[in-house]
Order: sequence, then structure tokens, then C-alpha cells
Amino acid sequence: MARVARLIDEGDDPYLWLEDLDGADAVGWVRDRNAETTAALTGGEAFAGLRAEIRQVLDAEDRIPYPGWRGDHLYYDFWKDASRPRGVWRRTTLDEYRRPEPEWDMLLDVDALAAEEGENWVWSGVTVLRPGYERCLISLSRGGADAVVVREFDLLRRAFVEDGFTLPEAKTRVCWIDADNIYVGTDFGPGSLTSSGYPRVAKRWRRGTPLSAADTVHEGRPEDVAVFASHDPTPGFERDFVVRSLDFYRTQSYLLAGAGELTRIEVPEDAWWDVHREWLLIRLRSPWPVGGVTHPAGVLLATRFEAFLAGQRELAVLFRPDARTALSSYVWTRNHLILATLVDVRSRLEVLTPGETGWRREPLAGVPDFDHSRIVETDPDHDDAYLLTSEGFLQPATLRLGQVCGTVETLKREPAFFDADGLAVRQFFATSADGTRVPYFVVGDPAAPGGPTLLTGYGGYEVSLTPHYSGIIGQGWLARGGSYVVANIRGGGEYGPEWHRAALRENRPRAYEDFAAVAADLVTRGITTPERFGIEGGSNGGLLTGVMLTRYPKLFGAVVAHVPVLDMRRYHRLLAGASWMAEYGDPDDPADWAYLREYSPYHKIRGGRPYPPVLLVTSTRDDRVHPAHARKMAARLREHGHDVAYYENVEGGHGAAANNEQRAFVWALTLELLWWKLTGQPHAPLPRQVSPDDSVEPAGRTLWR
Repeated sequence: MARVARLIDEGDDPYLWLEDLDGADAVGWVRDRNAETTAALTGGEAFAGLRAEIRQVLDAEDRIPYPGWRGDHLYYDFWKDASRPRGVWRRTTLDEYRRPEPEWDMLLDVDALAAEEGENWVWSGVTVLRPGYERCLISLSRGGADAVVVREFDLLRRAFVEDGFTLPEAKTRVCWIDADNIYVGTDFGPGSLTSSGYPRVAKRWRRGTPLSAADTVHEGRPEDVAVFASHDPTPGFERDFVVRSLDFYRTQSYLLAGAGELTRIEVPEDAWWDVHREWLLIRLRSPWPVGGVTHPAGVLLATRFEAFLAGQRELAVLFRPDARTALSSYVWTRNHLILATLVDVRSRLEVLTPGETGWRREPLAGVPDFDHSRIVETDPDHDDAYLLTSEGFLQPATLRLGQVCGTVETLKREPAFFDADGLAVRQFFATSADGTRVPYFVVGDPAAPGGPTLLTGYGGYEVSLTPHYSGIIGQGWLARGGSYVVANIRGGGEYGPEWHRAALRENRPRAYEDFAAVAADLVTRGITTPERFGIEGGSNGGLLTGVMLTRYPKLFGAVVAHVPVLDMRRYHRLLAGASWMAEYGDPDDPADWAYLREYSPYHKIRGGRPYPPVLLVTSTRDDRVHPAHARKMAARLREHGHDVAYYENVEGGHGAAANNEQRAFVWALTLELLWWKLTGQPHAPLPRQVSPDDSVEPAGRTLWR
């Protein structure tokens, strides 16, 4: 009875104890839920076969080893397979890379390092010193968390540097200045982090001195998201910058002089900006009146950086959006700018070249007409080469090497992981509640309507969902006769900043109305039926599927949420949640909570109404979205007697999996539940009743007051 008294004393939320990440009660609850879920979903031959098939896709030796360029004309790659589950960092030459089986120079074996040090290391990235390319800073996380340990590595000796730059576990950001100095933002001790858990202070750290002696470059406020400093080593254009992130979308940016003087870069706070050599690019998120002209949201502007700092405002318009077209991304080569745009969520790429009379435009060579294409890499310090990948829902990726205004050659082709014969990709438009046309893609057999269908979406943070080839979905869903649907709802970036802004904060329900409209349209077209209709989403997409569960339960036959955000009353108090208030709102503001409470999935659960069965997947090591979101949602659903399966991986970070074995297990759980529920095949029942261990959990509490 002690737990009951404690819960009542803590107020309206009876499951706060599940926020205690490693508390004995919470750990025991997770262990019991995991056991129930694995017993219900993993016992049959079908699951074992599905997991093995997915693992084969993930570990396939003939996958494309996508390279990164560091500026030294070598091809770097981080590779995982069955024999190297944690992965190896390696590099090779272009001539070797062209071969079917290149000879790689192994730089770091993470499996061997983890075994030697007794740590569950997961690769988290690298920053290479430019120029010189002899040293780098490697980031490793424990179990896949966002927090990392940083160590200096010698690329010539292929070994960590004794007494080199080393930083303990934190959400750290580092940048080389020169061989003996770096910029660092990390946990310097009490008061050095923002309320979001990111660095509030940026410092310059000199080799051979203790971190405590590093010089402070800039400090932000506790309510900011983060502060960081960076160095641009481009020869002849060396510059230093400081950026203070006010929230998820607004920044104040400065040019940093050698004496520590800061000069404000007077771009709008919510704009993206980028400096390349003499050029400043500005991509607007909202309209900007400047120089007698109001430029719309979504436009890309260019000007000379030094002239802009001096007060001139002669801005060339490089891209202007329209009702069907948005700027997806841009990237520099040495002398050219490559723009990637989306036209009704279909990619287009072109090259812009600055000249005395303006910017010349021409199509980028090597881009297929119908596949989705993106730039993988360029080397803007040295030349005009680019790596281009093109793929589609049914078309495996092809990697090409091109030279702007020059030749294009095919380097690698991804293998086909499933038989696409008889399958087709179709694009439709649904009409949302307010009349907005919402595009979506349907992948499957058009001659076999009414079958099991899996719908996914995201709808947040101006993230676009574009056509992509997935061996997991192909092998685990399409090859079994299912249809796969991707909805391009508002909140994303498919039509630029205005598409995102339309579902921001108090307008968030428009994203959910869009998703519901797509679901209804699929049924109207006869592509599926509600009882054969499943949905899946992760992170903000998990919030989306949580809302669908509680607001539109009759539309679907099964729901899956990966690493979801679900408790909109306390999300800003859990891990990195405070950084998302620009997207969702501030629950401590009564005006914001008034609309958040209307869709917060955790607070909208009710008994006495049918919900489709649910699978919630998260990770104990997710230090971005707290696993308590999924934990508490599962407990609340159980309290009301709903069918809910819960699985929490002990590692994996925000991806819920640290290696291919875990990733295959999570996806097999997902697809097994969906296939079983949507096809009506006999199966062990999902957990639903309150277990004896949970008998002290109070039922029927009101959570939103």
C-alpha cells in the first residue's frame, strides 16, 4: 500500500513512478511487460523466419557502402554486418571503391574496442581536422544514447591519442579550430546546461590544458536550447561563428573576431543561413521585408557575405516556392550550388553557377526522371565532384559520381531485396477537413485491393517523407501481399515552411486531420478496410499514431508507435523535451495547455470504447524522448483493459536499437503484430488484463487537471 500513498501524494498522474528510469519498481514493470510481449509475439516459426529475413537485409554484404568525403580524396565508410555488429570505420581510394569488393583500410573496429574496454560502445560520428586530415575527434555512445564520449584519434597511427582531447559522457558538440585548439560545448558542471539538457556555454580549449581552463567564448540562457561555436577552415576564408539557439527554430548568429568581439549576422532569427567562401545564403521560414521587398517564406536568397555585414542588402533570389514546389535542400561544390526541390513530393535537381551577370541555371547531370534523387556528398574545398543516389519505393538505389558540367559514372547499385513484379507506386491526394489537398503514395499490387495495408507518417519539424527503397518493408510486408502507404501530411516540409507552419502549435490537429483524411480516402478507394488497416510512426510520428489511437480508433485495425512522444503535459520536463516547445507549445502556459490537452494521447485514453490493439516500442537508453512516454501510455491502456503490447530495449537510444540484431527484432515485432491483426490469423492473445503486480495501480484517475 506504500506505493498507492506515494502516487496519490504526487498528484494527478498515477504513473509518475515510471519516469524513474532505473528505479526498482519501474525496472520490474518493464521486465514483466517485455516478457508478456515476447511470449505473445515471438514464439512461432513465422516470427523467427521474419526476423531472419530482416536480418539478412540489414547484414547483406552487397549493400552500398555509402561513403563520406573528408577532403583528402579518400572514401570513408562506417560498416556493420553479421560478423561486425558494432561496426568498423574504414576508408579506401576511388579506384578501389569502384571495384565490386574494394580493399578497405580499417581505421577503428568498434567491436574490438568494446570488448577490450568492457563498454557497450555505439558509433556516433567523427569530426576530421581540416586541412591536414591526420587527426579526428570520434564520438562514441554507451548503448546508442545521444550523450557521447569524445576521443581524439590519430588517422596515421590508427590509434587514439594519449593525452589528446578527451571528453566524458555528455551531449557534447566539438569543432576543430586548428591542430591544437577546439571549440567545445559540453557539461562543464552545474549550471552549464540548458533546460533542454544541451550545452549553454561554448568554450575554446587548448591542447595540453585542463578542460577547466578552457576560455569561454559565449554563454546563453538556461531557457535557450543550446549554444555552440564553429570554425570554417576554408583557405582564404577562415572564419569563426557563434550560434545561440533560442528555441528549435530561432537562432542568434555572430561572426567571432580573434579578440572575442561578436558581430551579429542580421538574418531573421528563424531563417537558415550558410556561408561558402564569399557567399551568404539565407533560406527563409517566414516573410522578410528587406530593401523595399518582402520575400516570402521558403525563398532562398544569396548575397556576398562581407557586403551583407557592411549593411548592403542586394539579395539575389535563387529559389522562389509556389503552390506545388518547395526547396528540399542545397549543397555547395567548389564553384557551384546544387539545389534539390520537391514538386508534389517528387525530386528535381539543378545547378546554379554565380557569374558577373547573375546566376546561371541548368539541370544536374545524371538524375533519373522518375526516381527520388539526393546529393550524398560534395567536397566544396577542392572540386566540383558530387555523389548522387537515386531510388524509389520499388527501385533499389544507384550511386553515381558526377562532375558539374562534366561526366557521370555509376559506382554502385543496391541489390533488390524483394520481388517487385506486379507491384506499382501510385500517388493520390486526399481532402482534409479544411479542404487542403494532402498527397500520399501507395505501394502494392493495384489488382489486389482490400488487403492488409500499413500507413506511416510524421508531420512535424518540417521533415519531408520522400520515396525510398526499404528492404525491410519490401521483404517483411510487400512481398507477403501487403500495401504500404506514406502520407505527406502538414507539419512536414513537403511544401516548404508554410506546410510546416500550418500544423504548428495550436494548429497541430491539422496534421491529425490530414492523416485521418488519407486513411478515409484509402478506404473509399477500396485499397483497404478499417479492420485490415494498420499504422506505424516513430518519435513525433509516434505522437501521430497515439493521437490516431485515441481520436480515430474506428479507422484502424492495429497501431504501432516507436519511441513515441505521448504525454503532452510533461514532455517538456523529460530529457530534451523542453527544446520542442516551439513545435508543440508550453504545457505550463494555460493557453497552450488548453489545446495540448485536447489531443495529448496519454490524457485521452478512455475505458468503455473499443481501441485497436497497440504495440509500443522504446529504449531505456533513449535520452531524447524519455521511455516514460511509452511506459505510462502502456500502463494507462492496461488500466482500462485495452490490448497493448510493450517492448523496451535496454539500449539503442532514439532508434530503439543499437545494432542490426536488435533492429531486426524490433521490426519483426512490428510487422508480426500488424500482419497477425490485419489478416485475422490465429495467434496468442496480446496482454490486456491488469497483472497481480499492477493491482496497486489506481484505476480511472483523471489525468489532465
